[in-house]
Amino acid sequence: MALSIKTLAIRAVTGAVFVAVIIGSILYSQYSFAIAFAAFAALASLEFYKLVETLTHTPRGTRFVDVLGSILLFITFYIYAAQDFDSSSIITVPYLVYFLVRFIMQLYDKAERPLEGWAYSFLGQIYVALPFAMCNILYFRYSPIILLSLFAFIWINDTGAYLVGCTIGKHRLFERISPKKSWEGFWGGLILAAIAAFVASRFLDILDTWQWIGLALTCSIFGTWGDLCESLIKRSLKVKDSGNILPGHGGWLDRFDSVLLAVPATILYIFLAFSIS
Repeated sequence: MALSIKTLAIRAVTGAVFVAVIIGSILYSQYSFAIAFAAFAALASLEFYKLVETLTHTPRGTRFVDVLGSILLFITFYIYAAQDFDSSSIITVPYLVYFLVRFIMQLYDKAERPLEGWAYSFLGQIYVALPFAMCNILYFRYSPIILLSLFAFIWINDTGAYLVGCTIGKHRLFERISPKKSWEGFWGGLILAAIAAFVASRFLDILDTWQWIGLALTCSIFGTWGDLCESLIKRSLKVKDSGNILPGHGGWLDRFDSVLLAVPATILYIFLAFSIS
């Protein structure tokens, strides 16, 4: 029992620090946001590439080059969104260098299946690096509050899903991939997030009430799919967590799995919401 309490305490402290860093980096300044989220992109990418290295042979130094590519992609989006470059192409040069180097590297390796090396490198760029880079769109082109709300709705949805699922969850949501998730938990998280969105609409006029609720539902639904996608990756690789850097929470990829699909879905939703209104 003592061990259980200790584990719970460690998990709570780690979670609180993680949440504080996310909130603080977004609200303090655009530079704290850039530094923190570029670091998150690099760390989550590093974990992804460590995981998939067990599946294929890649040239020496590939992991470093791919993580650097993730950082360059974030910086490219940051400059584009923050500086309002509408037609300048020079900001894409560093990432294009990564793109070319990564293809050429594989030519000088003697791997039997070189296509897999390319495939996993660019999968990591699309699956992990691109959503972090697109956070710049939400932060600069819409509002830091929108980006912060995305995280808040995901956290609230996860909390509601966990509490309701543990209490009355009986019907499995996606047993093949995540046996512990239930439909009861899914709806519990969705409803709690919608309530939070209604409350937010009373204090924040960035969106109207129904737009706030739509945002909460978008973050919750796509966040759940994002969680399931990472679970599918881990189940395929037969690993429990993407890493162990965060005590009681696994790895960086585990903490951001919901965000990876929620960010592009939110951008699409906000675009449609602003276009229609």
